[in-house]
Amino acid sequence: MKIIAGLGSIDEYVRYVEAGADEFFCGYVPYEWNKKYGTVLPLNRREVLGINVQIGAESELRILAALVRKYGKPVHLTFNSLYYTPKQYPEIADLLRRCMELGFSSFIIADPALLIYLKNNGIRCEIHLSGETAEVNSRMIDVFDRLDVSRLIFHRKNSFADMESVIRHEKEKGSRGVYEFEAFALNELCQFSGAFCNSLHCDEMGHLCRVPYKIGKVKGNREKKEEGSETEKLVSRTENTVKDANDERSADKPNEEYEERRYDSDGYLCGETGCGLCALYRLRKAGITHLKLVGRGNYVDFMEKDIRNLKTALDILEHVDTEEEYIRDMKRMLFPYGCSGLCYYREMNPVTGKTT
Repeated sequence: MKIIAGLGSIDEYVRYVEAGADEFFCGYVPYEWNKKYGTVLPLNRREVLGINVQIGAESELRILAALVRKYGKPVHLTFNSLYYTPKQYPEIADLLRRCMELGFSSFIIADPALLIYLKNNGIRCEIHLSGETAEVNSRMIDVFDRLDVSRLIFHRKNSFADMESVIRHEKEKGSRGVYEFEAFALNELCQFSGAFCNSLHCDEMGHLCRVPYKIGKVKGNREKKEEGSETEKLVSRTENTVKDANDERSADKPNEEYEERRYDSDGYLCGETGCGLCALYRLRKAGITHLKLVGRGNYVDFMEKDIRNLKTALDILEHVDTEEEYIRDMKRMLFPYGCSGLCYYREMNPVTGKTT
């Protein structure tokens, strides 16, 4: 499985390549677009200007294209808003043409109408179907096969069984089906599925995914009291699961000391905001070909460590025979004092790594 890392600026490219990244995804929002549409009609769901989360000028794209030619690690550009207005489609098509002239040939897209527009206007490029596209199943992929999609990016809430079923369905089609499959592996675990998130990731407002929340159901007045009690129990179980994961090797250590030892001297903990490393064995078994390492706008030193740690986990995976061996060796190497407990794939038990 290959590592595909988020790129926030051209300055990060060489460092991430040297750390072990195989591919990159990167946003491109030219100044003209921001000036015309601002925050309300974003090009790629990253309306942030205060930190480096995307490329903002064609001159930067030219430099990035030169780096790609030198190091041979491709960059896929994101145009993955959920929808655009009719007058924006010709503008986006022109942007894609300019990007292709510079040497970029693959684009991450979520809007089905944009895919149809590109095909009808003869714009032939490599298309990665964004994880923002919502529910993924075999019938849905049958539709997108007609739009020349080459890679499917599974969203954060897919189960192993769902992914394996879809991948098997596509492989049965041979050359007519999608042949690359990408899944989330590290960082930015979110309680929302992208297609159903109407938040804006901008400088002016706090991101909705950062707002504290509790898991529960909305019931009628008669059931509020009972439901409130059940919600509290669920939250308590979630908190205890995370605690148990981090107490596994620290029964004789003070809690505060143990918490501090999980972090390195720079304050880094792999997967602090979301981790799928325990799931790599299952993801490979399901047929995943690429692992998404989220992190556009993250601290560059931490992203570099993320890439190295993910590469280490993949190296361990290549030298074991069973899932239990992999999880044991990986946790000993990367999490000697415990992990964050924020598992991307809730089918995995954060203590043992075994499926529930």
